[in-house]
Amino acid sequence: MSGQHTLPDLPYSYDALEPFISRQIMELHHKKHHQTYVNALNAAEAAYAKSSTPKERIALQAALKFNGGGHINHSLFWKNLAPAASEKKGHGGNLHDGPLKAAIEQAFGSLENLKKEFNTATLGIQGSGWGWLGLNPTTKRLEILTTPNQDPLLTHVPIIGVDIWEHAFYLQYLNVKADYLNAIWHVIDFQEAEKRLTESAKL
Repeated sequence: MSGQHTLPDLPYSYDALEPFISRQIMELHHKKHHQTYVNALNAAEAAYAKSSTPKERIALQAALKFNGGGHINHSLFWKNLAPAASEKKGHGGNLHDGPLKAAIEQAFGSLENLKKEFNTATLGIQGSGWGWLGLNPTTKRLEILTTPNQDPLLTHVPIIGVDIWEHAFYLQYLNVKADYLNAIWHVIDFQEAEKRLTESAKL
């Protein structure tokens, strides 16, 4: 049914990711930006349901892709984060022995190598987009990918996604994307990422 998408609740408080992501950014990012994607997606789906010609439907494709992608990507992103273990707030940033660590070491040699390669690839995005750690469904290996704008990751199973739109970091890190990318690893929820990895193995 169209018009039924809603803003998901965060699994932590708005200030839980401080000092790495500020409360101000989290509130703005979740309540304003993500809510806008949800509202626009519902509006586009309602318009699509009422459209009667191929031309009208084609005209709505961009809005469906952009806002649908924004909703999908952000819904994943919130779950992708957790309060930082380094601040004794939670388990964010901690990678324990298990399937995910083994897969990371197989593909990249170490977590540090993954971070370096991921940050380099994500910094290379021209304009806005997303950096991804994805599972290649054919080779069953982890790979680093990027998507432009709000395009969701469709070729791989998304394991970790990082928003590189300015609204995700600018209020705190200004135009220094590298500082934001270094900081976000302190609040990556590797437990959630491992859950995605193990669930994908059952597909």
